[in-house]
Amino acid sequence: MNTNPVDRFLTAITTATIPTADAWAPDAVVDATVPHWRMHLTGSAQIASTFAGWYADPGAFEELVRVPLPDGELVRFLLTWVERGVPHAAHQTHAIRVHGGRIVAHTVFCGGRWPAGLLAEMAEASGA
Repeated sequence: MNTNPVDRFLTAITTATIPTADAWAPDAVVDATVPHWRMHLTGSAQIASTFAGWYADPGAFEELVRVPLPDGELVRFLLTWVERGVPHAAHQTHAIRVHGGRIVAHTVFCGGRWPAGLLAEMAEASGA
């Protein structure tokens, strides 16, 4: 088993296996800012349940930046996946604190989930 909980979390994202990631401490907390909402989650069960919905389909990181911190990692990624036959992407940043081999605090900033049509509009607007 991988002993790095951030590695387990990132692998679980791309394989859609969050419920079995075993990355969070039983009393871990998440502070997540998503489009038009902010939420707080407490406990590994609530975190895994919520994140399982966010990362329900296998995907791939088109961009992945990992910056070590004294007590964890800062992770930024662009995730792509196919949901019900439609390509999607999401851009997120995660500030993760680790203690005792588990994630104990996790702050998330998410730009949203973008289906193919919106991705095309963004590409056109940026001149890509």
